Amino acid sequence: MKLVRTLGRAVGLAARAAPGALAVLVALTVAAAAVPVVAAWFTKGMLDELASPRPAWSALAGIVAGLLVAGLVGAVQPHLSEYVQEDLGRRASLVAQDRLYRAVNRFQGLGRFEDPDFLDRLRMAQQTGQETPGQIILTALGLVRTSVTMVGFFGMLLVVAPQMAWIVVLGAVPTFVGEVRLARRRVRTTLEITALERRETFYARLLGDVAAAKEIRLFHLGDHLRRRMRRDRTSINLLHRRMDRWTLLTQGGLALAAAGIAAAGLFWAVRSAVAGALTVGDVSVFVAAVASVQTSLGAMASGLAVGHQHLLIFERYLDVVRAGPDLPPAGSPRPLPGLRRGIVLRDVWFRYSDDHPWILRGVDLTIPCGQAVALVGVNGAGKSTLVKLLCRFYDPTRGAILWDGVDLREVPVESLRERLSGIFQDFMHYDLTVRDNIAFGDLAVADDERAVTRAAERAGIHTVLAGLPNGYDTMLTRLFADDSAQAGVVLSGGQWQRVALARALVRDQRDLLILDEPSAGLDAEAEYEIHHRLREHRAGQTSLLISHRLGAVRDADTIVVLDGGVVIEQGDHDTLVAADGHYARLFAMQAEGYATVGAHR
Repeated sequence: MKLVRTLGRAVGLAARAAPGALAVLVALTVAAAAVPVVAAWFTKGMLDELASPRPAWSALAGIVAGLLVAGLVGAVQPHLSEYVQEDLGRRASLVAQDRLYRAVNRFQGLGRFEDPDFLDRLRMAQQTGQETPGQIILTALGLVRTSVTMVGFFGMLLVVAPQMAWIVVLGAVPTFVGEVRLARRRVRTTLEITALERRETFYARLLGDVAAAKEIRLFHLGDHLRRRMRRDRTSINLLHRRMDRWTLLTQGGLALAAAGIAAAGLFWAVRSAVAGALTVGDVSVFVAAVASVQTSLGAMASGLAVGHQHLLIFERYLDVVRAGPDLPPAGSPRPLPGLRRGIVLRDVWFRYSDDHPWILRGVDLTIPCGQAVALVGVNGAGKSTLVKLLCRFYDPTRGAILWDGVDLREVPVESLRERLSGIFQDFMHYDLTVRDNIAFGDLAVADDERAVTRAAERAGIHTVLAGLPNGYDTMLTRLFADDSAQAGVVLSGGQWQRVALARALVRDQRDLLILDEPSAGLDAEAEYEIHHRLREHRAGQTSLLISHRLGAVRDADTIVVLDGGVVIEQGDHDTLVAADGHYARLFAMQAEGYATVGAHR
């Protein structure tokens, strides 16, 4: 029943995408199914009339006209069907793609994107789900066509030779069973091959990837990866060869059995015609019907197996499209006021699941309005996780985050994020123009040239960007290059960091600015310049700073030290240094490193 419901949803999607094309395709399919049956019946009548002692021209004229119409329909139908199929496929694919990414955009958090099982379903939906509805429709219509043709010829057999009709059907049962088993084995083989092909594709991508090219050549990895890829391709070929042998043995044996039944039937039909029990036309219908019924049963078995596979794939697509909210929606949403007092984390605990360790453990923290708070600590202390909770990419496992006393879980996610801006440690490189890379921070100012350039100036990157071949319209990638004039450019890591910072700064006048390692990819001079610019920009603005370089955050109003998901110290720089605790030790270690470098010079 589940597969039937899945089929209904696929048909429903196609019907919404192109109802006219679907109706025309159904009509063309029925016509195509009827043509061979009608042509065989008219041929029988013509042969019987020609074999009679006195053929009637009037009867022959009608038969010839019928054969002519059937021939015209048979000649035109494939071309019309192909045209309508392509149109239906494109329209259904467009609707399926739009539904898929509408569903993906409804996921407000990050949990689904960090879940390997869900990512597997999403990748399958992306790779095949968009084309599957059209394939399901075509497979279903193919089964309809085969069924109509088979029923028509079976009916003709019942008229000509009832006993032989049932013998042919029973003789075709082994073919049906054999094809079903063959199709199931083919599906299992495909699943085995898919895993190997995924790994083979990974190696192929590595060998042709510019990002991997340096290490592959430095460490002489090319031949090693090529051999691994060749090993996987050899395994794939072995599975294909095994499947081909099984197909040859199965279909060859079934073909011999079918040929034996057809030969026996033909011998019976000829003897009956000699004895006067059958006419010449009856013999022609019998031959056509036997071949058609046997072929149709085999085609139905293959079609059912292929359709079953398409439906299973489409179910993965539906799993994504019909997935519920990843973050619990607010029961009675509350408006989110502009920040006036501050943000409070009250006894916040967090872990990704019950099987994972705690990342944050009982964090109590206040980010006062208008002040800069810095988070510091070693890798894995929980700094970036805390940022995810503030953006509500996840909800706390325990505790609450309050915005002027309002729990973030009680307000619409969109309202919260409209009040935030920031740069993440793993910021994005968009393979688009300079303008897009900055304006994506606030689409409302995408057409405001001054707002975009002002953000670039604040990030200290305007001069570089304005000097590119096409200025702010230069593509920051060579991926889409179609000629040397529009080849695009590739920025350095530090330049990309500044572009990402500009993207955060173009989103102006927000209540909270989050800067997660905003200068990690910059040299010392550029880092100093950026932090000087940021101090000016965030003066009087509520901001959260995260950095491994303690000198970059020493001017923050409050510095919070995280260790093992726990707040172990907080205060301003001077207070924490005077306390001679964890922060003082880390600061001294970093300062000693700089002092050592200076002494060696």
